[in-house]
Amino acid sequence: MQYRRLGRSGLQLSQLSLGSWVTYHTQVDTKAARELMAAAFDRGVNFFDNAEAYAGGRSEEIMGAAIRELGWARVKYVVSTKFFWGLADGPNQRNCLNRKYLRQAIDGSLKRLGLDYVDLVFCHRADSNTPIEETVRAMHDMVEQGKALYWGTSEWKADEIRAAWEIAERHHLHKPVMEQPEYNLFRRDKVETEFARLYEDLGLGLTTWSPLASGLLTGKYKDGVPEGSRGALQNMSWLRETLTDPEKNAKVARFAEIASDLSCTPAQLAIAWCGHNPHVSTVITGASTTKQLEENLGALDVLPKLDETVVSRIESAFDES
Repeated sequence: MQYRRLGRSGLQLSQLSLGSWVTYHTQVDTKAARELMAAAFDRGVNFFDNAEAYAGGRSEEIMGAAIRELGWARVKYVVSTKFFWGLADGPNQRNCLNRKYLRQAIDGSLKRLGLDYVDLVFCHRADSNTPIEETVRAMHDMVEQGKALYWGTSEWKADEIRAAWEIAERHHLHKPVMEQPEYNLFRRDKVETEFARLYEDLGLGLTTWSPLASGLLTGKYKDGVPEGSRGALQNMSWLRETLTDPEKNAKVARFAEIASDLSCTPAQLAIAWCGHNPHVSTVITGASTTKQLEENLGALDVLPKLDETVVSRIESAFDES
């Protein structure tokens, strides 16, 4: 396992990390989560991603229980959470980033995780109803109080990130140091174009998610939605049209040929392609079984094979023309 600095911060994250979205509670119980996290940790993974809203808080509870059972030294692992969606309806409880919500949200997450602090905390979406300065000050206070070590954003626009950073700079507050965008061969614009100036200007780090485009890049949806797949889950039905799109699957078929030539799976090549981007601090992967986890971690062996010729072939496979 290789480790990369989180943007311009001093924190080092494993090149590949393990997330809990969709899987924990929905597909994975505490026992399975413990086995997955232990297997990942043994392979050098040190970052485990979570969020308040995942499975209505149950994902944090499962991860927290697994961590307690594993008994790792706190310095050896990095845990994140994210805030915006909330867990209850009503003012200051859902879809916001105001001071009142954020203050109670972090306390709730720490209780569910059973931790004194989280390493990374993200503003899960931007809140157009709260002044950015209020959010920045609330996140600064969260770090000052020792409840989080670094804060950042997820799926924010470049100008929103820059505005938050400049407010923090102007008032000598803790700045956002990372962003968590979706990044895969079907979703590239934000990471490669919109954020281009932020890496050098702000030292922004990336913890990217969905390297497999919700499984589309594995090739398993070319003949429909297989039983037991993510697309078959009732709460993921909104993805099915995209997952079975004939044009997208034609591109995936060409991509699979490249993977075959490299003696790897399409999933491994897709994850390696994300990690090949030097601006990506860590690629968040998901797995519901240890077999799937091992396959994903096999992307580490594929990374050295991504020379200019291979990258060019991949680009051609996804060419829009």
